[in-house]
Amino acid sequence: MKINKDMTFGELLQKYPDVAGTLAQYGLHCIGCHIGISETLEQGIKAHGMDDKVMDDIIRELNEKAS
Repeated sequence: MKINKDMTFGELLQKYPDVAGTLAQYGLHCIGCHIGISETLEQGIKAHGMDDKVMDDIIRELNEKAS
């Protein structure tokens, strides 16, 4: 997998800008958040109250979109 839970939102969006819509679908509007740039996917997903199952689903979708 190219995308993993330890990537920051900044790194993710720099490498794969097309995934922004997928993030937004899950309520992760981290593009405009000053914390989001340095926050990892895992930190952001957990901060929004989502569990590991949802995190796995999001990361799978992001990887499909980034392919």
